[in-house]
This record gives sequence, C-alpha cells and structure tokens, in this order.
Amino acid sequence: MKYSVNIETVYRELPFEARFAAAKRDGFDYVEIWDWTVKDPDELAVLCREYGVEISCMGGDGPFSLCDPAHGEEYLDFLRNSLQMAQKLGCKRLAVHSNELLPEPHPYAADLFLQYSDAEKTAAMIRTLTAIAPEAEAAGVTLCLEALNVQVEHIGNFLKYTKDAAEIVSAVNSPAIKILYDAYHMYLNEGKIMETLRSYLPLIGCIHIADAPGRGEPGTGAIDYRAVLQELQTLGYDGIIAFELFPKTDSAAAVAAINAVRAGF
Repeated sequence: MKYSVNIETVYRELPFEARFAAAKRDGFDYVEIWDWTVKDPDELAVLCREYGVEISCMGGDGPFSLCDPAHGEEYLDFLRNSLQMAQKLGCKRLAVHSNELLPEPHPYAADLFLQYSDAEKTAAMIRTLTAIAPEAEAAGVTLCLEALNVQVEHIGNFLKYTKDAAEIVSAVNSPAIKILYDAYHMYLNEGKIMETLRSYLPLIGCIHIADAPGRGEPGTGAIDYRAVLQELQTLGYDGIIAFELFPKTDSAAAVAAINAVRAGF
C-alpha cells in the first residue's frame, strides 16, 4: 500500500511550498492537492522534483456539476484541461464529484436540479464519464468518482453511496474510471466500511482516510483504522491510501497518529 497526505488539510501552519518538504520528512512519498487552477504548475513540478514526492491525486472538476445534463460540454472541457495538467505534473489520479464543490458550509440548493430526476442525473454522469474515458485512458490518468457525506459538509450532494458510485463506474466500464472511497464520508452516510471494501475493492482507485466524527486523525473518532488497514492488506490492496484530515491540535500530533496507525502496513 502507498501512503499519501493531503497538504491542503495537513501542515496548514506552513507556507504551501514548505509542505512538500514536511511531507517527505514525515515519510510520505505522495501528496494530494485540491484545486490546481489556483496554483503555479511550474512551481508544483519543481517542488515535486526537489523533494522527491509525487502528486497522487488532485481535483479534476471545477465550477460545473457532473450530474447536471446542462453542464455536459463545459464539464468535459474543464476535465480535459485537468487531464492535461495531470500529465504535466505526473499525477495519475483526478478526483471527480457529482456536484460542483462549493465553499463550506454550503447546502446544495435543493431547487437547482428539481427539473431532473435521479435517473436523468445518473445518466448525465455516465454519459460524460463515458465520453472522457478514452482520453483518460490515453493520458494514463484515472478519474476517481467520490461520493460525499450529506450529514455534515455536503448537504444535498447527489452522489451519496458507494453502491451508486459502483453502478456508474461499472456502466462506464473503463479502467480509467474508478471509485474514490472516502472512509470518513462513507462512515457518516452508510457505515459498513469493511463490508463495502470487500464488495467493491476491484472498482476502487483511491482511498481517503479521516476519523469520524470530526474528520480528524486516526484515534480521534470511532473508526478502527488499524483494522481497516489490516483488511485492505488481507484483500491485497496495493493502491493509494491518502490521509485527508484536519489535525485536532497540530500537524505534528496528527502525523504521529497517522504513522502509528500505518506502522507495519
């Protein structure tokens, strides 16, 4: 298993450019970022080379919703730009979502999609992902579809459950379209972390970790992440596990908790 740390949520007390060195110092060969459009790609490339880290995943979608049939062409155009940027940076995964990611806390407007049924929204997602899949395959980049919790941060988000993400990924049927399984989000929405991993692991392209409730480091909530990692090892998972969490006190304490839970795996 390969471990990554999200430097948008961890090391926030440091200037952004210093977070690459901190991640490498703390034993991470991979880092995650969110919105690439607000960063200097040349600086990102230099920082990755200088500190010997790879961007494991970054945001792929922008100010458009994958589930909105009216956004299809704009979404595809933005995603093509994201694929180009991923290739430039050597990033092999892009996170995509059903809805535009809005500043938190922000309930998604309930009336935004009232004119569309759930079937129409799902069909729009499948249609767009099917259209982009050959380009993602050619680029060597995996698009990882992430369901989000609707209990705390993403009220009204359309894609809520792993089974629904799995149905969409299966319908597209491309090696470049996978699930981003976020254990924090899914603990809040559906629970059954172990059962879900066993059922859908072949479709999972990336895993996010944060404890719940609270979205802190392992040991600050109710999830037994030692058991989760043991299960993933038993299942033969050898992909990216990214710690996307908000330290409860400071980054040093959070990294200590992270390293304790991943020790031996």
